[in-house]
Amino acid sequence: MAETINALFCTAVSRYGARPALSHKEHGQYVHLAYGELAEQVRQFASGLVAAGVNAGDRLALISENRPEWVIADLSMLALGAVSVPLFATLPAAQVAFIVADSGSRVLLVSDSHQRDKALEVRRSIPDLIVIAMEGEPNTLNGVMTFADVMERGGAALLSQEEFRAQQRAVGRDDLASIVYTSGTTGNPKGVMLSHGNLAANVEACQEALCFAPEDVLLSFLPLNHCLERTAGYYLPLSCGCQVAYAESLRRLRENIREVRPTYMIVVPRLLESFQEAIEDRVAKARPLRQRLFEWALATGRERTSRIQAGRQASLWSGLCRSLADQAILGKVRDAAGLGRMKAFVAGGAPLAADTGWFFHALGVPVLEGYGLSETSPVVTFNRPRRFRLGTVGQPLVGVEVRIGAAGEILCRGPNVMQGYHNRPEETAATLDPEGWLHTGDVGDLDADGFLRITDRIKDLLVLTNGKKVAPQPIESLLKTSPYISQAVLVGDQRPTVAALIVPAFDRVREWGAQQGLKLPEAHAQMARDDQVIGLVRSEIDRLSADLADFERIHGFALLDREFTVEGRELTPTFKVRRRVVAEKCADLISELYPSR
Repeated sequence: MAETINALFCTAVSRYGARPALSHKEHGQYVHLAYGELAEQVRQFASGLVAAGVNAGDRLALISENRPEWVIADLSMLALGAVSVPLFATLPAAQVAFIVADSGSRVLLVSDSHQRDKALEVRRSIPDLIVIAMEGEPNTLNGVMTFADVMERGGAALLSQEEFRAQQRAVGRDDLASIVYTSGTTGNPKGVMLSHGNLAANVEACQEALCFAPEDVLLSFLPLNHCLERTAGYYLPLSCGCQVAYAESLRRLRENIREVRPTYMIVVPRLLESFQEAIEDRVAKARPLRQRLFEWALATGRERTSRIQAGRQASLWSGLCRSLADQAILGKVRDAAGLGRMKAFVAGGAPLAADTGWFFHALGVPVLEGYGLSETSPVVTFNRPRRFRLGTVGQPLVGVEVRIGAAGEILCRGPNVMQGYHNRPEETAATLDPEGWLHTGDVGDLDADGFLRITDRIKDLLVLTNGKKVAPQPIESLLKTSPYISQAVLVGDQRPTVAALIVPAFDRVREWGAQQGLKLPEAHAQMARDDQVIGLVRSEIDRLSADLADFERIHGFALLDREFTVEGRELTPTFKVRRRVVAEKCADLISELYPSR
């Protein structure tokens, strides 16, 4: 069992030196960096950091989009026993300054000129901060070093293989590897302290669940500082000899999928929902016979999924039907979307709609949903390829314990649990009890087979004036199963009833209008006020609310003319709703939903 990320990486380099490790776009083509080449670049960059005065225990902040330099810098820091402090590239300068100061970072590595400008703004309040830019020419006027500068210094003062390996081996299991700042829904973020042992244990437990093979290719697009992407989409594949290819951008993601033809991707549910919508839209435009054949093929896939989930063998007839459906229809759909080699999507970060999970399993691309937090490195539970239960987030990883505490709170314990919050002993004590159980703040239950189901977050519960408590996330996920609802946020805390802020799926609403022979307004703002659109959404809410308790039902709603976004701060960088921000921005709308009597 490896005790550090350094040990995992060194073992992989010795086994897979000539195989491609990283791939990225240059001049319109994907180019590859082999394991052995990556190791040499890590040694050279680490040597450059040493020449710049970086020592074990120093904090180095990193703000960049996904690219090979991110990995080279991170592995270099870990090799030296320095501490990596990764930041979301979307953070404004004020939040970057807070994290750099709170973590005590001496160095800030940035990607492009946009991030460099943030760094220079941060340096106004932290004048001793060393700024290193991955792109651009050396800027001696502002004292900015470049990535090439550090590599050049490293080449001139290159640590020998023996010296470098000694540095890597000197780092121990309990040494701090990273301070990960949680995106948070309110207030300043907290720095989660993760040791080498935390991360290495989670990597090895994830491998037991996923079984990555050297021939696997993972397409990486979630931010590398996102704890799930970092562990499962970076440390894990690079410890198994896999190839990690970087998507150019979210806008070009589907094109990159067709180019790379990955076998795995780490995703958030919203991306899967958009993929599902795109496939269903293409099918809806096909001839009626093709539509019926696709529905039949999906039905065979659903039947197969049900059997696997229940642990039953398929009958000869159902097996033949599935094989025919896959060869004639589903395989072609997967190939057209670039998913022909895809073994599975790994999903986390937000609840997955049941319909979306069933859709992809039926299509032949399983969605393996898991659960975790930054505080747990991050994975706690996971649905395995042949041991899954849709609607749950799977069973605990090997070595991880899960139990349900007071008020239904999920508690977990294991080698992946953080050392604590940086500079916050009181909050650490409130989250980690004396027996080592982490109090997650999430609400859920375990079934008889140990599959965990998440119902909500304790702090997100809406407490109505009659004392009833409503968990908003399951209802929001239910509403989003409507083809005409893109986003939904429930409100009603300390109010008599539940209401909702709804963002319509405008394109699909417009298609519905055309089918009904209606002339709907073109502008989103006007469409959101159109009585026919409001009536459509009301009917969808009523249809989907049939099985809800009366106190959970939505008594009023307002249509918004734009989506909640990360840039607008209504969503965290991991696409969780910032309910307080939404409540502040939509205060007038919410007040209108609860007129005084």
